[in-house]
Amino acid sequence: MAKVTRDDVARLAGTSTAVVSYVINNGPRPVAPATRERVLAAIKELGYRPDRVAQAMASRRTDLIGMIVPDARQPFFAEMAHAVEQAAAERGKMVLVGNSDYLDEREVHYLRAFLGMRVSGLILVSQGPSEHAAAEIDAWDARVVLLHRRPEAIEDVAVVTDDVGGAQLTTRHLLEHGHAYVACLGITETTPTIGDPVADHVEGWRRAMGEAGLATEGRLFQAPYNRYDAYNVALGILSAPDRPTAIVCATDDQAIGVLRAARELRIDVPGELAVAGFDDVKEAALTDPPLTTVASDRPAMARAAVDLLLDDSLRVAGSRRERLRLFPSRLVVRQSCGCA
Repeated sequence: MAKVTRDDVARLAGTSTAVVSYVINNGPRPVAPATRERVLAAIKELGYRPDRVAQAMASRRTDLIGMIVPDARQPFFAEMAHAVEQAAAERGKMVLVGNSDYLDEREVHYLRAFLGMRVSGLILVSQGPSEHAAAEIDAWDARVVLLHRRPEAIEDVAVVTDDVGGAQLTTRHLLEHGHAYVACLGITETTPTIGDPVADHVEGWRRAMGEAGLATEGRLFQAPYNRYDAYNVALGILSAPDRPTAIVCATDDQAIGVLRAARELRIDVPGELAVAGFDDVKEAALTDPPLTTVASDRPAMARAAVDLLLDDSLRVAGSRRERLRLFPSRLVVRQSCGCA
């Protein structure tokens, strides 16, 4: 059977091949509704399938968006990637996801791979300081939107959460329950001090403690951001004779690890230990007890990132602050903090 071509569709629909192209690509020129229906009917009748590779070669771009995340196994990044995929689908784009595994060389690997595939742009959830990634972006003159994290080395437009304000909210809330102090779990030896959400969570905790006239020395604990390693760290913290009565965690995944450790040590949550997280992953509502946490509007952030990537009119050529899209945080109160 001969391959169906765009010319075949145009003949059956009684229109030009250019109009067929406008319908398939949803632009760049408008098509009258009746004409569009004829073209779509002809495509269906003939079983026409556009050659996306040929289209990409002709236009030097694809209908793909590259997205790089540190670790898609972590619920927060999985949910963020899904939100980006949905937002991209609304714009007729598909998303390719790569995991940097918190490694600079992996991040650069995916940058080169995606840009070499002529993606329409990149959404980067950076894994660290990213000096090498910044050099790669400059070399390709790539269109990039930063999401969730804003490393100092990269100047592109960024969509982020009010991480400092969110951590202040949850720390204040725990202190209002009458705890002598709130410990913080959520930093590693390699956590950058600028542009990193976890560093901002710690800063928010410090500010709230300072507002209450409380010291933070000796009350900040290092732990990886996943539940498994956080569980092991929490076992040590909660086994100590001077264990804290309240812990705010930089991620929900860490908080889930703390809850597991408390259960294993027969420490009642929230009776003997209040726990709060950050991110409001879906699993947070199903922990035992349900986890108090900080949420942001991930679907709106994903949509903003995709729109900024694809729409020239939305990109601001101003200062670093002017190219920042800051979304508010809100406290989600559940039972792990001691609220009914």
